[in-house]
Amino acid sequence: MTMISTPSEPRRAVRWWLISVAALIALMVLVGGATRLTESGLSIVEWKPVTGSVPPLSETQWTEAFEAYKKIPQYRELNSGMSLSEFKEIFWWEWSHRLLGRFIGVAYLLPFLFFLWRGGLSGELKRRLWLLFALGGLQGAVGWWMVASGLTERVEVSQYRLATHLVLALLIFAGIVWTVRRLKERPQIAAPARLRLTSALLLVVTFVQIYFGALVAGLRAGRAYNTWPQIDGAFIPSGERLWFETPWWRNMFDNVLTVQFEHRMTAYALFVLAALHAFDAVRSRAGTAAVGALWLFAAIGLQAVLGILTLLNQVPIDLALTHQAVAIVVLTLAVMQVERLGSRQPAQAQPSAVPASQPG
Repeated sequence: MTMISTPSEPRRAVRWWLISVAALIALMVLVGGATRLTESGLSIVEWKPVTGSVPPLSETQWTEAFEAYKKIPQYRELNSGMSLSEFKEIFWWEWSHRLLGRFIGVAYLLPFLFFLWRGGLSGELKRRLWLLFALGGLQGAVGWWMVASGLTERVEVSQYRLATHLVLALLIFAGIVWTVRRLKERPQIAAPARLRLTSALLLVVTFVQIYFGALVAGLRAGRAYNTWPQIDGAFIPSGERLWFETPWWRNMFDNVLTVQFEHRMTAYALFVLAALHAFDAVRSRAGTAAVGALWLFAAIGLQAVLGILTLLNQVPIDLALTHQAVAIVVLTLAVMQVERLGSRQPAQAQPSAVPASQPG
């Protein structure tokens, strides 16, 4: 008897599992965005990783949850006089967000343990998947760290912690997208080194832009300076308005005008860089990399238009969530482009072996 390697089936199962987890993370980011836009994130003032998955089931439990919310500054300063039915509306957003996070943890861990038990993962892939799982656990802790920032002295969560929470979620998402791509064998693309460099730069700038976008959301900066292309009466505001806080670097994170301005400028830089990358890829006849570059440029262009419309309309929830959804698409295409142009050393699932008859 000889053994014939059949790697495609276990690898396909791993890919579909990871694609499903990535889709759940994307959904969770959008639910998190809705939670932020509806000011729902502080409606649950305790972190109970297990028992918190069960919502209030009686009127007494609802009253207890509402009374706990009444003790924090957000209720006293922003929502004083809120009815129990109004509280339930914001509670369900935050509860759904947390429940989805728990579900993602289970959806990741159980299949992962199954694949480990079956022996269908290579050493490199196992290390990468354990790292992603650890980052997922860290994300849960960061989520509570973010919520805790708004329970004692603030009426909203810290924009620093909000941005960290979002970027970490999308870092996990990007790691999964990369891993999925590496599980499928493709020939390496012959492309100039500068294309690899600009694709990596695009990915870095995309993450920077997402971070700045989270700061904008955390400061509600999108509800201020609702004009375009001018901001505060000029394309580039005065230095006195941009840098009045001390030390100067705090303006980049705390000054509403500066945060919105840097978000705009990074968007322009991302658009120009994507255009140059696409032009270079097409001119270099880089095959699928040229197609990928054009798709990425188109998505960034759409994202810019949505950002402008969201700003001009003072952040309606439908446009804001669409803007966030397209940001996830941009990130996905940016990761795929970097992987497409990278060296081909896939982290494969271990091939299973099946017996085959041998003559004689």
